[in-house]
Amino acid sequence: MNRTKPLTLILLAVLGTVVAWFLETALVTSSQPVLTPPFTLAIALVLIGVTVVIMALPVRRVARGTHGRIDPFYATRVVVLAKASSLSGAVLAGGGVGISVFLLTRSVVPGATTVFAAIAMAVGALVLLGGGLVAESMCALPPDDTASNHDARPGNHGTT
Repeated sequence: MNRTKPLTLILLAVLGTVVAWFLETALVTSSQPVLTPPFTLAIALVLIGVTVVIMALPVRRVARGTHGRIDPFYATRVVVLAKASSLSGAVLAGGGVGISVFLLTRSVVPGATTVFAAIAMAVGALVLLGGGLVAESMCALPPDDTASNHDARPGNHGTT
């Protein structure tokens, strides 16, 4: 599995921002109440980000060679969870920013707790994004030295 690229994360964050802003605008124009993320969402996102990193610790020990063996299915699940966490963290962070921008650009700001909840959602999603990226890097295998040793043999001048 390839590592998550920064451009992908940026595009997902921009997409989340635009979709959240347009959704809030559509709700207001149709006389519906705006979406307000609960504060517990930010707490849950932080806890998920921390949990992903904790789950990656045994995989890191095995990859570094300081521990015996680990179930390959567990390692695969942790890598997939880390990748999903980073991608969903980018989308949710963009959504939190989009909601915050929408609320702060209104002539009448709804309330400090509403804006604070949206900003907390964005911060919690950034923690989830960071936790996913950290866990993904913890699960990476060390570089293979056999290829570099193969090229450094005497008499190998790089011609194939």
